[in-house]
Amino acid sequence: MDSHTVLIVEDEPVTRDVLIQAVENHPRLKLLAAVSNVAEAEAMLERKPDIILVDIGLPDGNGIDLIHQIKQQHPGGAVMVVSGFDDEEHVLQAIEAGATGYILKDDSLAKVGPHILQLIKGESPISPGIARYLLKRFQTPHQQVTDDSQPTLTEREKSVLTLIAKGYSRQEVAENLGVSQHTVTTHIKHIYRKLSVHSRTEAVFEAYQMGLIKPYG
Repeated sequence: MDSHTVLIVEDEPVTRDVLIQAVENHPRLKLLAAVSNVAEAEAMLERKPDIILVDIGLPDGNGIDLIHQIKQQHPGGAVMVVSGFDDEEHVLQAIEAGATGYILKDDSLAKVGPHILQLIKGESPISPGIARYLLKRFQTPHQQVTDDSQPTLTEREKSVLTLIAKGYSRQEVAENLGVSQHTVTTHIKHIYRKLSVHSRTEAVFEAYQMGLIKPYG
């Protein structure tokens, strides 16, 4: 069974210990290092970790700037933000910088291991509260595309994407719709191709802007 190296960048000792334990307790994950600031993280990038867990607020810099650097220096690394910040500015900046996952410290730490495996599979784990916020963020009618040339999703693809927007994993989507994970994966590939995107977050953004799915909650 392949193992995947994880670099943790978190300055709060309690949160860092929880993340360390989550990684060390997972058979497919290997802790590369757990550091508390940007400078220490930069020194570890030369070892090319598979997954980087990044906090936004760090004592010697901004986690978003670090994400930019990670993507430039180690584009193959997958970045997941683990933060207490759930405001528009930080969420959107992190995603634009290259983060492919964004989970909140107050509701998702128990699922860190599974979230990391989602990243490895090419998925984008997002806390339900963040996913709900992102949908509501794009409620402005004029942002929706009405061009006749816009992509068309099937009803099942819309159902899959709506559940993804709520933060469901592929397994949870499959269970909810009564289909296999393989079928869900096929639907997701079709959605990505139709919307010309490469991640869950981008798919939710594009589908809502085009009016293909509706906000909820």
